[in-house]
Amino acid sequence: MRAGCHFIRLPSENNRWLEFSNHRNQERVPFVVYADLECVLPKTEPDKIDVPTSYAYQRHEAFSIGYYVHVDLLPMTKEKYISFTKHVDSTKDKNKKNFQRNCVKLRFIDSYKFLNASLDKLASYLDKDKLKIVRSEFSTLSDEKLVLLTRKGVFPYEYIDCVEKLQDTRLPSRKLFFSSLTGDTVSKSDYAHAVNVWQRFSIRTLGEYSDLYLKTDVLLLADIFENFRNSCVTSYGLDPAHYYTLPDFTWDAMLKHTRVRFELLTDIDIVMFIERGIRGGLSQCSDRYAQANNKMNNLYGWAMCQPLPYAEFRWVEDAANFDVSAIAPDSSTGYILEYPQRLHDRHTDLPFCPMRDKPPGKREDKLLATLYDKQPTLYDKQRYVIHYRNLRQCTRHGLRVTKIPRVLQFAQFAWLRDYIELNTQFRTRAKNDFEKNLYELMNNAVIGKTMENVRNYVDVKLLTKWDEQYGTEAMIAKPISTAAAFLRKI
Repeated sequence: MRAGCHFIRLPSENNRWLEFSNHRNQERVPFVVYADLECVLPKTEPDKIDVPTSYAYQRHEAFSIGYYVHVDLLPMTKEKYISFTKHVDSTKDKNKKNFQRNCVKLRFIDSYKFLNASLDKLASYLDKDKLKIVRSEFSTLSDEKLVLLTRKGVFPYEYIDCVEKLQDTRLPSRKLFFSSLTGDTVSKSDYAHAVNVWQRFSIRTLGEYSDLYLKTDVLLLADIFENFRNSCVTSYGLDPAHYYTLPDFTWDAMLKHTRVRFELLTDIDIVMFIERGIRGGLSQCSDRYAQANNKMNNLYGWAMCQPLPYAEFRWVEDAANFDVSAIAPDSSTGYILEYPQRLHDRHTDLPFCPMRDKPPGKREDKLLATLYDKQPTLYDKQRYVIHYRNLRQCTRHGLRVTKIPRVLQFAQFAWLRDYIELNTQFRTRAKNDFEKNLYELMNNAVIGKTMENVRNYVDVKLLTKWDEQYGTEAMIAKPISTAAAFLRKI
């Protein structure tokens, strides 16, 4: 079941500083289990679907599960859930005095939240000499056979709709490798690879082929993620296996590297004021045709190297006499302002100061820059929240400031620059596209974390009983409950 929107709790005055504190994450996770499974996809009978409680029209029934346990000795995946945690009791007799409850914690994490590419691409990026786990598990194979297992295999997922098909003694034809996700079957080269594997390993049934495919998948994943862990430990001194996502990891890596100490906001008016200024960027072509060859490298990186707020947030008392032109871009004190303004006709193609609002006839907010009925963007705005450097850009292009109702002042310096430049150096030395994209995301995800909307957080609970105090019935009855999905009858 799903609990409703996350409640916002402002930090207290006694606990309003944020800095790196996860020192235990510098130690490697001692046990990591890499797992995957294969499922049959039996067709669902439409007349038997329980419409009020069913959301899927295709069932997945696991028929094969593979896992690999990686051990580091310490010195003397609902489909979009990020992870879930299962507490495991001691295996000892519960009646004995030394019985321990919740003594082992298993945390299930989706590797795709870190390595945002297909296993096939990731395997192709990795040097063959770094596939140590694959080589150790298939140490008896010849080099000719081993090279066939250093890439992701090919499997007819949708063809297997019942376990009886695992007894097939021939590889299905190429057209039976069709995937509804891609809308096509596998390529000729991929199918030729599947045929080659079937013949070289003297496979007798589709079930044997599935076992080899699954084992290879798990071992490749283990090699790829272990190399990723090693790179992160070397570069940042943190083990990503402690984290749920790459943005979560890079945020902690940034705190550790920069040693910055943030002052958390305790004034709800300041929080709401800053949130009104989060609108996103605007890029559009207002004419029917336009051609340009403009490119700026490291656009986000440049912005994150500028002086950024970190502490001493407070309202400016004499906002009416505030002179934005007198503030240097690299000043140790920064400002966010609220002001009305009027734009000139020459800005009609790409107006300054876009607004987030609902277009006519729409329900969702969009970033708007053109004229529309209620709030024409090229006309006066009221209480528009903007950073002082953006406002200076606007005034240089002819915008007039008539009144400044409020100004938020804060201390600032380029606290993020060292971390951005560190990842830029890593990206320059990257040996493949995955590493380049990885270090770019390590930078870009930081700015995303600073603007993360925690109001969109939800609490998801997996329940296995209906009644009693913490059963499904009691949870659904809570006012914060917004939805429930029944995976099977309980």
